[in-house]
Amino acid sequence: MAAIDTTALTKRYGDVLAVDGLDLSIPEGVVYGFLGPNGAGKTTTMRMLTGLARPTSGTASVAGAPVTDRDALRSRVGYLPEEPPLYEQATGYEQLTYVAGLRDLPEADARERVDALLDDLDMAADASTRIADYSKGMRQKVAYVQAVLHDPDVVFLDEPTSGLDPRAARTIRGMIRDLADGGTTVFLSTHILPVVEEVADVVGILYDGALVAEDAPDALTRRAETGETQTLEDVFLELTGTDDAAEVGVDATAREGAERTDD
Repeated sequence: MAAIDTTALTKRYGDVLAVDGLDLSIPEGVVYGFLGPNGAGKTTTMRMLTGLARPTSGTASVAGAPVTDRDALRSRVGYLPEEPPLYEQATGYEQLTYVAGLRDLPEADARERVDALLDDLDMAADASTRIADYSKGMRQKVAYVQAVLHDPDVVFLDEPTSGLDPRAARTIRGMIRDLADGGTTVFLSTHILPVVEEVADVVGILYDGALVAEDAPDALTRRAETGETQTLEDVFLELTGTDDAAEVGVDATAREGAERTDD
């Protein structure tokens, strides 16, 4: 059984076709890099797959649960949206223990897991600080922890390294790989192409709501006719019909020393 399975998944907003007949079959334990220009339908797809938006037509299931059954999805899915919901007046630890309670995690297990994840992200010393006083990078770390806290079968991550300094971004990339190696499926959407090149097992490229390419990164970047290797940036820009990475919202040059940060 595929961890994520969709057939002709479609979403319309009035006359706007946001997602157009999307077919996906993503196995368990892989990192799936989901790329596309701004407005391609990536966020709409993720919202449908997490039960936050109802498809107009087509079918989809995540970890065996139909996306129309939010109660069944609840324990199986973790979601880090681009703008994560955090309570400004709570401390980081209060936020995470509250989320653990919503997930029905036993108190002792929740405390142990929260402590371990905060320690991994160098957040233990700041756990008692109010979120209102956090930097963007610190907020992102707490949001990541709350997405994976309940050990879901499938994790959806939208720009997970946004706002992180290079060391924290490297840690998150390693944690993403560890999730997949442990059998969790990670659905990763980002404009930072080097992140996808480093951690993704399969890449899907969405354009105008439709999937225009899907393959392993090395297969996507190898020219069949010559055997030469392109960059993922080249492939992306060719398939999305533009020569301007900035126009489509792709940060293709971000490297470890140039991650976006406000820490």
